[in-house]
Amino acid sequence: MLLYLFDALAREFSAFNVFRYLTFRAICGVLTALIFCFVLGPTMIRKLSHHQIGQTVRQDGPPTHFEKVGTPTMGGALILVSVVASTLLWADLSNRFVWVALMTCLSFGIIGWIDDYRKLVEKNPRGIGAKAKFWWQSVAGLASALFLYFTANTPIETSLIVPFFKEVAVDLGPWFIVMTYLVIVGSSNAVNLTDGLDGLAIMPTVLVAGGLGIFAYATGHSVFANYLAIPYIPGTGEVLVFCATLVGAGLGFLWFNTYPAQVFMGDIGALALGAALGAVAVMVRQEIVLFIMGGIFVVETVSVILQVASYKLVGKRIFRMAPLHHHFELKGWPEPRVSVRFWIISLILVLIGLATLKVR
Repeated sequence: MLLYLFDALAREFSAFNVFRYLTFRAICGVLTALIFCFVLGPTMIRKLSHHQIGQTVRQDGPPTHFEKVGTPTMGGALILVSVVASTLLWADLSNRFVWVALMTCLSFGIIGWIDDYRKLVEKNPRGIGAKAKFWWQSVAGLASALFLYFTANTPIETSLIVPFFKEVAVDLGPWFIVMTYLVIVGSSNAVNLTDGLDGLAIMPTVLVAGGLGIFAYATGHSVFANYLAIPYIPGTGEVLVFCATLVGAGLGFLWFNTYPAQVFMGDIGALALGAALGAVAVMVRQEIVLFIMGGIFVVETVSVILQVASYKLVGKRIFRMAPLHHHFELKGWPEPRVSVRFWIISLILVLIGLATLKVR
């Protein structure tokens, strides 16, 4: 939105040309989203507390979690407001990739909001129900996949890029729709499963969003894309602004979500953030890299799958409790130790993912 204003001003005053630079607008996006969170956060927390929209805790969970009962949740709304407002301010709104990222994030956020509202306000423990939630996630995921497929301008936009290899690109054709759907929905649920401790999910999200932002910038820059031997897709560079707002909003939310948390993000935040990461990875053609950088989310999801499968097949549990972070809690690790060690692992994985830019 502001881009159009500064474009007009730049014709009269050359100093405003700095706002045309994508990297400068990305920095502005980070700072704007951060400020939105700092300004709106305390008010939102007070409102949530006033309306008694508080966290519930599993009775079979770690005993230390019982003190979290009543902590305000649905704080993911703060992240969404900050991301949407900052992106609208600093991104090029004529760019289709920006709108796909925003709409995917918002649609999954709405699904999470309805689920949280029914659980916490209407006191319905099932929320919207697992089947209904998956159905609406599928609708939103397929909508994004179909739009990206039918608006693709070049074959590379629907090809699977294999990292570490310069020339390996598998043309997916219509299977691109299936893969995109799986990436977006799977990523959304993976982040949601990880969101179980103070600050645990938000910091890996910030790190992955930052990593994907670098991929977006390089993919949308013909010179960098050619030098790094990655696909050049015009327009994807603008997604850097969206990723930057995720970083800013995530860090702003972490200010209130760090141990001991003043607010939790709830499904409204976790589902939206996960879907946003999946959508960005698809647009910059780095689904496999997302699998690497988001390894914490992958391991948490796999731990749940293995736990359920083992219990149903042989009647035994592999972990003391799933997702995996609860297993370490029940082993005696303090909650902050679990979160920070998972952050460190996430940082390492993001660096490995970024290394694929050069190791080809």
